[in-house]
Amino acid sequence: MDEARKLKIAAAAEALTYVRNGMRLGIGTGSTAEEFVRLLAEEVKDGLEIVGVPTSERTAALCRELGVPLTTLDETPHLDLTIDGADEVDASLRLIKGGGGALLREKIVAAASDSMIVIADQSKVVDPLGRFPLPIEVNQFGLGATLRAIEAAAAKCGLAGPLNLRQKDGAPFVTDGGHYIVDASFGRIPDPETLSNALFAIPGVVEHGLFIGLAQAAIIAGTDGIRTMKRP
Repeated sequence: MDEARKLKIAAAAEALTYVRNGMRLGIGTGSTAEEFVRLLAEEVKDGLEIVGVPTSERTAALCRELGVPLTTLDETPHLDLTIDGADEVDASLRLIKGGGGALLREKIVAAASDSMIVIADQSKVVDPLGRFPLPIEVNQFGLGATLRAIEAAAAKCGLAGPLNLRQKDGAPFVTDGGHYIVDASFGRIPDPETLSNALFAIPGVVEHGLFIGLAQAAIIAGTDGIRTMKRP
């Protein structure tokens, strides 16, 4: 097992200590979240009673395969806790998410939860955000106009960089909600709140990967052990 996976498992194992019997859990998407699902499934086999809301079809399939009980937000609109990974996290627990293509559902689930815990390895901790391209989920209709509006909004925030339509198997990647994802390589994002508001003002933007004010804690695994970051 490589070192990167060991760190993901370590962070996931620490997050599992926050799970209590009877909880309604939001379950994230991505490689670190999948390690959490595997560990959670073992606890379920040993008698832990929980129900989960997956943030993607990929996570749902893994949960069903491993025997993790599932529900939906329609059936269970209020969740106790969401555990999810992140592509980047800063000292204020602002996140960039969406590398796995599930940012819209991830944000909906996180917002429906009493608390959100992020699990990641040390490489995901940055200052400021922006080394990882920012995923922006957009409507397929009017793509060209939306791209121009994103460029203009970014310019007003003092940002610029390539906007790349995410691809999969030679065609545009399509999210579970039927949208495209544009990966925006803006570089350093010194004011995520202003950029967030500017993107939300664009009609063709469905959601973006800046998660602000949602995470209460981040469990970070490094070669020197586990540490927990909390929102200032």
